[in-house]
Amino acid sequence: MRRSRYLLALDQGTSSSRSIVFDVDGGIVAMAQREFRQWFPRPGWVEHDPVEIRDSQLATAREALAKAGVRPSEVAAIGITNQRETTLLWNRLTGEPLCKAIVWQDRRTAQDCAELAARGLAETVRAKTGLVLDAYFSATKLAWMLANLPGARAAAERGELAFGTVDTWLLWNLSGGAVHATDVSNASRTLLFDIHRNCWDDDLLALFGLPPSLLPAVFPSSHDYGETAPGVFDAPIAIRGIAGDQQAALFGQACFSAGMAKNTYGTGCFTLLNTGETCLASRNGLISTSAAQIDSRPQYALEGSVFIGGAVVQWLRDGLKAIDASAAIQGLAESVPDSGGVVFVPAFTGLGAPYWKPNARGAILGLTRGTGVAHIARAALESIAFQSAALLHAMGRDLGDGKGISELRVDGGASTNNLLMQFQADLLGIPVVRPRVIETTALGAAYLAGLASGVYSGTDELAAHWQAERTFVPTLPRERAAELMRAWEHAVAQTTLESP
Repeated sequence: MRRSRYLLALDQGTSSSRSIVFDVDGGIVAMAQREFRQWFPRPGWVEHDPVEIRDSQLATAREALAKAGVRPSEVAAIGITNQRETTLLWNRLTGEPLCKAIVWQDRRTAQDCAELAARGLAETVRAKTGLVLDAYFSATKLAWMLANLPGARAAAERGELAFGTVDTWLLWNLSGGAVHATDVSNASRTLLFDIHRNCWDDDLLALFGLPPSLLPAVFPSSHDYGETAPGVFDAPIAIRGIAGDQQAALFGQACFSAGMAKNTYGTGCFTLLNTGETCLASRNGLISTSAAQIDSRPQYALEGSVFIGGAVVQWLRDGLKAIDASAAIQGLAESVPDSGGVVFVPAFTGLGAPYWKPNARGAILGLTRGTGVAHIARAALESIAFQSAALLHAMGRDLGDGKGISELRVDGGASTNNLLMQFQADLLGIPVVRPRVIETTALGAAYLAGLASGVYSGTDELAAHWQAERTFVPTLPRERAAELMRAWEHAVAQTTLESP
């Protein structure tokens, strides 16, 4: 008989911290969420306050447990999932961060990456890490901190500082500073981790000028990471799972077999294709990454990342003031039959995969005197589907030999938008399947923690939990879908800023 009936997932995202209490069948018992401040100190710079990340996450965890009426002693384990690549640096003795976290969207080191690429180092980095040499990832962010924070490099050389992505920062605080560790899925997003050997790479550390003493230990995603320190909760809770948000979502979607794919519609959009124990190198602008591991055997995925997905709706709300609430976007978009020829490319922080255009900027094309805010709203929604379709088409080309992707499993906040999901299916020409539990990022973290704590016997048991809520079947003729994609690609070509 199972001793504990609950799992607690800490889901630390780009715009909010959320905690969810799951029962052992994968059902949501209670949830709590808090948004936190986004800092934009200069154009292209994006920062978060590490203390606010920590405090908001702990507050939601306590609130979710209280809502559920669940005591900490009834929780089998905690699973952590997090916004990836966001870079933090803190003092090992005091636990105080040296500066605000540099968020994954931040572009301040784009020129540094361009200079490294000009030295012919891009392929060396890709061969080891599976990643493109881009400011998206952690290494140049960390190097920037050491170069620009007074005394940081000397302190790092003395072993006084700790680097971590958000999962590592949360684990450090949950454990009272006892554990400085991460999992393979987060480590694989730093440009410092050899995904073939499953370890930090000395040559890459030297390339970016980073002392090894900064780095956390790396373990499988389903692992004994210790327990919470006294005072965090009323009783200690084991910490048994960690995975970056997109790898956690792939796991929560039960995409356990090679060839299965999911897309998460959050602040950005992230498409992952499980490639099993084969690390498939992309020829079409995607990256290879470590998937969540339940033991020492490496697991891989192809990934494409869209920098601005649901964030375009936030811009319509907060920037353009076109809507009062994000949920109003569907009604406004549905008030017109189509976008009226408007194409919206939301390249506010450059374009990610498969384009990798760091100098791209947002553009709205096809405006006429007849264009209204509803057309722009519909084009904004459609931009999320266009960007995701470009990723899926690139994955199909990488698979080759007619293998293709038979369906796309979807999750994340914007996956509840039926108009968007139907348009996505129409562009792709394959079914788009939304599960009953769309909080699959948190669910994946809970599943990983449950496996390590003996709640589940294996992935077959987890796969049996997954259930579809709705399937969107394509209705658009393939010729029309291809025509729309060509218009999108033409619009993308217009977005690169010329150098002054």
